[in-house]
Amino acid sequence: MIKDIDRLNHRLDRFERRLPRGIATSLRWLRAPASRWVRIPVGLLLIVAGLFSFLPLLGLWMLPLGVVLLAQDLPFLRRPTRWSLILLERQWLRWKRRKRQPSASS
Repeated sequence: MIKDIDRLNHRLDRFERRLPRGIATSLRWLRAPASRWVRIPVGLLLIVAGLFSFLPLLGLWMLPLGVVLLAQDLPFLRRPTRWSLILLERQWLRWKRRKRQPSASS
């Protein structure tokens, strides 16, 4: 259990370093242990709002962010969330590598 939260936090720390400063600061504050009573309602609200992604201003991006916040407090979400972050990071790196390579047709 403790290993899962440490591994998840490691992944989230790496992710935070790539975010703009304001967003990273907000996310870091929400992940702090003292913010638990704010984090849980915000996570639930983001998940519900993500389900209404067809409305303006709401989007599917809210759904995974809500799950990430809830994974801090719900042990059964930690491992799947961590694996999702790993897969997302791998896909992102693959996409960036492909984008940098010159195309064969040029």
